[in-house]
Amino acid sequence: MPESARTDTTRARVPVSRVMVDCGIYCDGERLPGDYTHAAAMDRVRELRAEDRTAFVWVGLHEPDEQQMQSVASVFGLHRLAVEDAVHAHQRPKLERYDDMLFLVLKTVNYIDHESMANVRDIVETGEVMVFAGPDFVVTVRHGDHSGLASVRSRLDATPALMELGPYAVMHAIADQIVDSYLEVTEMVEVDVDAMEEDIFSPGSRTNIENIYLLKREVVELRRAVSPLAAELERINDYEDLISVEVRRYLRDVLDHTIRAADRINTYDDLLNSLVQAALGKVAMQQNIDMRKISAWVAIAAVPTAMAGIYGMNFDAMPELHWTYGYPAVLLTMLTICLVLHRVFRHNGWL
Repeated sequence: MPESARTDTTRARVPVSRVMVDCGIYCDGERLPGDYTHAAAMDRVRELRAEDRTAFVWVGLHEPDEQQMQSVASVFGLHRLAVEDAVHAHQRPKLERYDDMLFLVLKTVNYIDHESMANVRDIVETGEVMVFAGPDFVVTVRHGDHSGLASVRSRLDATPALMELGPYAVMHAIADQIVDSYLEVTEMVEVDVDAMEEDIFSPGSRTNIENIYLLKREVVELRRAVSPLAAELERINDYEDLISVEVRRYLRDVLDHTIRAADRINTYDDLLNSLVQAALGKVAMQQNIDMRKISAWVAIAAVPTAMAGIYGMNFDAMPELHWTYGYPAVLLTMLTICLVLHRVFRHNGWL
């Protein structure tokens, strides 16, 4: 058997349970006890809904491959385009509708603690969370190690009133936690921006413009994660046939927080643009100061060089060539002129 075929067969045998973080059934706001596979959970939910009870299943996956995702998609009827996005990740934040299902893509962000900008390569790391929400299911797909949803599930498990609002309430809770993290990360980034601003405008400090570019790159990464989400959440009223009035109110609050985070990021971006210009001006000024110092020392060094060059021509009839004190007199003249030039340059601020 070819190596590629053997590898594909091995991947196909990996069960969904290997990437399934949790699978819970919620009925009338309460989580039912027991462990379920995604297929068994969906069958149980359909039985409960046939009894006119409010029930749905919430399945959490972490970085599934294509075969595992297809297995889940066949049970919940997920659209193949959304499934492809969930497998390959690196998607732009978006909210799309597929029949009676919504597909929400969220970028997660995490601030990396550091002591100095000089010793880091990244300040913000990103991941992704995809949420499939239908009438009787929620499927979450995570990419990245910092984007766990365990705290969201624990909070919702302890709040039956919210879970009674259905799968879209879960979608709101996930979006709310991620957007709150945007605000936390932007506050931490603000500390770095303030420190950078103080460093640039501190007299006598040497500016490392590479640190500004690093910080600007991270702010751009934040903007890509946050700004598109605001535009997507503004269309939430277009799905009023799917999302209840109460959940739409909660989502509008998430929108407000998203806009606040986006405004902060735009402010940081503008400030960093100004800091880049200030840093370039400071570097140019430092270069001018250095050139003046170099020019001053070159002028001082030119005096003994010129005099030594003249007397090094070895002509026989030169002034004071055969004078006993000619050599010390020339050295004294060199030293005197150099000291006078040094004092003049110091007085003018060149040295």
